[in-house]
Amino acid sequence: MKASEVQPPESYEGLIRLIHERYEQMSKTYQRIAEYLTQNPNDVAVQSVNAIAAQRDIHASSFVRFAQSLGFTGFKDLQVLFQKRLTTAAPGFEARVTALKDELRKRDSNAGPDPLRDLALRDIASLQELLSSIDSRDIDHAAELIEKANSVFLIGQLRSEPVVNLMRYILTMLGKTAVLLDVSGGLATHMARTMTSDDVLIAVSFRFYATEVVNITEHAASAKVPVIAISDSTLSPLKKSSTILFPVPEHDYTFSRSLAAPMCLAQALMMSVATKSPNYSGQPRIPTVTAQ
Repeated sequence: MKASEVQPPESYEGLIRLIHERYEQMSKTYQRIAEYLTQNPNDVAVQSVNAIAAQRDIHASSFVRFAQSLGFTGFKDLQVLFQKRLTTAAPGFEARVTALKDELRKRDSNAGPDPLRDLALRDIASLQELLSSIDSRDIDHAAELIEKANSVFLIGQLRSEPVVNLMRYILTMLGKTAVLLDVSGGLATHMARTMTSDDVLIAVSFRFYATEVVNITEHAASAKVPVIAISDSTLSPLKKSSTILFPVPEHDYTFSRSLAAPMCLAQALMMSVATKSPNYSGQPRIPTVTAQ
């Protein structure tokens, strides 16, 4: 079927579904475009195709052809769906995001770098986008899976490791059996084989996805182990194996990406687990030294 004969999606949700359906068959360039669109919907709504193309180092004509392959006459028609999504977000959300972007642009270029200010502003934007990308019902469902599980297995490598370590700490305080699938000693894969369908796996991975994390997540799914995944996109390789996937929006940084948004999500998830724990008294179960 020719691109001109394809009926374009009429909603943002329909567009995302179509992208998911076609992603594996897309060229590498189209996959990069698809990843950008799904991870940065607010930027897509407010920026020109030339500005977006320059950021991704992809020619603008590729974005136009990508839109046409999905049935649109051009990129602007596709962009309308993102703009409609933004206008239906929480009241004031669009204005707050725009204000943050303006603040970043207005910084005096002659004043020299200000990494703390830049990072804080981008983190604020990421946290605000988190509110629009995460469904509270998914958090509640994930908390129920964790609370009912015999053991909670956790895996996250590279910069994802602090996120799973935080959750292991809180789960231990809640009296849950939390098993960290650590790469130390090369036993993570072997430990993962002890998981059963009565357990749950929490997997955290962002670009560029750690191979062992992806493999263990796929093993868990094949063993009927519920998988709660935290990643950067609904196009993440963790998606196909996850029972619940939490896509956490990320902003590109010149040196590294912040963990503010995934840490916030992890804490919210653990708070939800705590509210469902019948034995939790509000006090930590790990002995602590307190002031007299």
